[in-house]
This record gives sequence, C-alpha cells and structure tokens, in this order.
Amino acid sequence: MSVAEPRRIVLFRHAKADWPQVSDHERPLADRGRMDAAVAGRKLADSGISFDLALCSTALRTRETWKLAVHELPERPKTVYEERIYEASPGDLIALLNETPDDAQTVLLVGHNPGVHALAEILAGQAEGDARERMSRRDFPAAAYAVITFEGSWKSLEPGVGTLVDYWAPTE
Repeated sequence: MSVAEPRRIVLFRHAKADWPQVSDHERPLADRGRMDAAVAGRKLADSGISFDLALCSTALRTRETWKLAVHELPERPKTVYEERIYEASPGDLIALLNETPDDAQTVLLVGHNPGVHALAEILAGQAEGDARERMSRRDFPAAAYAVITFEGSWKSLEPGVGTLVDYWAPTE
C-alpha cells in the first residue's frame, strides 16, 4: 500500500441506545437501534467499501452496533476495541487514527457523538455533491456514517485534509 493512494475513513455513530438504569458505558441498543445497525451494515455493504480495520469503542452500544452491522458485510475486517474512543474529543480521535499502520487503506471507526460528528466536520476541508449539506441538516443521528478520503499517511491526518465523499443516515 502506497501512501500516495487515497485513504478512507468511515465515521460511524452507534445506533439508537436504550436508557436502562445502568452506567452510560453499559447502555444497550434499543429495539430501533438494533434494526438501524443492521440497515447501516447493509448500506455499507452496498457501497462496496472494503475495510482493512475497524476501531470500535468499548461501550456496549457501539459493540452491539458493530456486531449487527459487520454481519451484513461481505468480509469481516480486523476489529480493535479501543477504550479511548469512548467520550473522545475530535483531537483524541485524530491522535488515535494517527497511530493506524500505513498498510491499512480504509478504516471504520464506530464511536459516539458529539466526537464523531465534530471529527467529520473538522476533517472535511472539502465535500462532494450535497454530502456536507445533508450531514449538517441531519445533525449526525444514531447509526449515521460519513465517508472521508484523504491523501498521505495516517500520521499526516489533521483538520481540513479530507474530502467528505458520502454521508448516510437511517432517515435518508
């Protein structure tokens, strides 16, 4: 894999969570969330994107989202459950992505708002078509994802270097 080839990041917000009397980290998906996670997985499969690596928060709702979504993909990528994604700021998420090995071309990150939405906004210096307008209008709801491409190594990932090439939400 050459660093000259475009890299791709898919920022995937966990699906709708329930609110039982448990810690925030242990909140499970709601019924609608389970349905939307599978739909998002099918949409990702239909996109033709092949993932080299998935980084998933350790929170229960993100793990459940990923388990349901990955079941819809033609191939399961290597998955790393990363506690630093939980409650991460966009800067924290960029620092984590900067650690990605350069042999990974496409990375999916399953995380939480507001960090995932803010990271999509911060990375995307440019946008194709109406992707930015759709993302801004929808405010990155549960189970939504944004696809961002950029040139260079993972260590070079920083604000404004990416292009938002796609955005999808269950309400689309």
